[in-house]
This record gives sequence, structure tokens and C-alpha cells, in this order.
Amino acid sequence: MPQKGNRTAIKQTHMNASPGQTLRTPRQLARIGLVKSTDVAGLEQVTTRYAMAITPHVLELLRQPEEGNAIARQYLPSVHELIATPNEISDPIGDAAHSPVKGVIHRYPDRALLMPTQVCAVYCRFCFRREAVGPDYGALNDAELETALNYIRQSPAIWEVILTGGDPLILSARRLSEIIAALDDIPHVATLRIHSRVPVAAPERIDQALLDVLAATHKPINLAIHCNHAAELTPAAVAACQRLRKSGVALFGQSVLLKGVNDDAVILEALFRGMVAAGIKPYYLHQLDRAPGTSHFAVPISRGQEIVKNLRGKLSGLAQPTYILDIPGGAGKVPIGPGYLSGDDNYLMVEDPHGAKHALPAG
Repeated sequence: MPQKGNRTAIKQTHMNASPGQTLRTPRQLARIGLVKSTDVAGLEQVTTRYAMAITPHVLELLRQPEEGNAIARQYLPSVHELIATPNEISDPIGDAAHSPVKGVIHRYPDRALLMPTQVCAVYCRFCFRREAVGPDYGALNDAELETALNYIRQSPAIWEVILTGGDPLILSARRLSEIIAALDDIPHVATLRIHSRVPVAAPERIDQALLDVLAATHKPINLAIHCNHAAELTPAAVAACQRLRKSGVALFGQSVLLKGVNDDAVILEALFRGMVAAGIKPYYLHQLDRAPGTSHFAVPISRGQEIVKNLRGKLSGLAQPTYILDIPGGAGKVPIGPGYLSGDDNYLMVEDPHGAKHALPAG
């Protein structure tokens, strides 16, 4: 796992703060009435262990009466995070076992993660890397970054590099430009992907300086945007997505199935329709990775399959992501959507979107 870094260095490599103040402590939340003052002491135990950040944009969402609870569960700390359960794992998808050098995770032969920073604009309360992200963990320094890039240069099987972390879009335009330019110069790397919450959590960061960096690369850039509820697709977020698309960036959506946030077919239908309308292709619906203190977000897989099945026939295929499980321990991702086939070697029964069964020859 990453080691804690230097906070001063972090401030120099990340973008300037957006207008307004990012809230980082339970006391700040209590002062504006988002949590009770009597709860502050307990919540401080949570944020001492797991970082908290509420951007001005997210703060506005929290103040919306209709959808505020779905947003609050994602971003506001809860004492439930201090409750450990036996099936939780500190490194639920086995990052450490697949990290050949600091800042690189190489789980699949043809693609690797590059993690230039462990800092995020916001910190999801269900984050599977929650014990390895936050202001204390910092960014790769120049030597560490060069070592990580050299690993990729010396691994010709790597076809795709995925910038993640942390959130790479909080890096300064200069730093991000250096990283992308270096990857652009590696012949065997054919495409780049970025994983980010920024377009929906701090859309003002999608400014011209960032767009110029993304447009300068010769290789295609795919941006996977983490969004879990249609309320997050605000006019500002949609406008940020439009700016990205006009700069030639392909947009994909990643969502996590979360109890009390989106564990409902109607809510997910609105989310996925909203994504497509914003130019985002829904890509993955993740089953929750069981990091410490996250079990209160867990939805049983059988319930997830029921929800996904309910969407079949109601939503265009363009709006349907793959329901996916990252097998605990680092064995990789597998689709876990509902099944529609049954039968034997001679005949199959296939179920249509309305529940009717149809016989088909197996051959």
C-alpha cells in the first residue's frame, strides 16, 4: 500500500482550489447543519481513519431536499464505517499483490493501472481503496513516477494504461501533461483511460487548460466517470461532459450498486438514461467491494441480478452496463448479470424480457 507523503508537495502539484471551500472535517459539517453537533466526536474517529472532502459542488447537491439523502450516503461520514464485519478486506481486490513498483498495478497482461496520486476531490464512503487514499498519501514524486513509467516502457504486453488513484484529474494541467506525454511516447501503449469523479464532483476543474492537455495526445483517451445517481448529473456536470466530448474524449460510466443510494430499478433507469443523454456510455455496474466499514452499503448479488433483469426490455442496450464483480483477493472481474438460458444438450429454454419462456434447439 502507498506510504504517506508530503502535504506541502501535494499542494504544489494539484490544481488551485475552486471557488468556495472544500469541507474536510465533521466540525465544518456541523457548523452548517449537515450533521448534528452531538455526532461530531464519533465522526471524527471516522475521518481520522478515512479521509473526507466535500466540494462546493457536492455541497449544493447535499442541500437539495429531494435527492440529498442519496448524495449524503455517498459523501458524508457515518459511524457505521467503524463497524467491521468478517467478510471485509483491507485490500479487497488485491492491489498490493499485483503492484510490481510503486504507483503501478498490473493485474491483467494487456493493461496496467498507473496511480500518479492517491488524493481525490471527494472521498466516497464506500471506496475500495479507502485505506490508501487521502491527503496524507500524496502523489508520486519525480523519481517514483519515472520508475513507474519505466516499468510500462519495459512491458511490451501493456496495450492500455489506466490513470487512476486517487483521482488523476486533480493534478495540475502541467503535471498531467507530463504524464500523458510520456505515455503517448510509448509505442506499445495504444490507448489511455482515466478514471475520475471530477466531472460530477468538481466540474469546474474541466477547464480549458485540462482540455488542451487531453486534446494534445495522439492516442485515444477514454474517460470513465464514476456516477451513482441521476442527481449527480447536474447542468454543470453535463456541461463539463460536453466540453470533454468536444475535445475528443470518449466518456464511459462506472457506477457502484449501493444500498440506500441506487438499489432500485427505477433509480438506475434514470441514472443510465441520464448518462446516455449526457454522452456517457454506461460501462460497469459494480458489485460493492467489501472494504473495511462498508458493509452497510452492501446489496446482495441476488437482489442486484433482480434489479438488472428488471431493466432488460425497458432500457436500450446502449444504456445498459455490465453488472460486474471484482473477485476478492485480486482474481479479476467477471460479469454476474442474470441468466436467461436453461436446459440440456438437446433443448434450451430462453426467457425473454417479459418473463415468457421459449424452447430452442441446443445445436
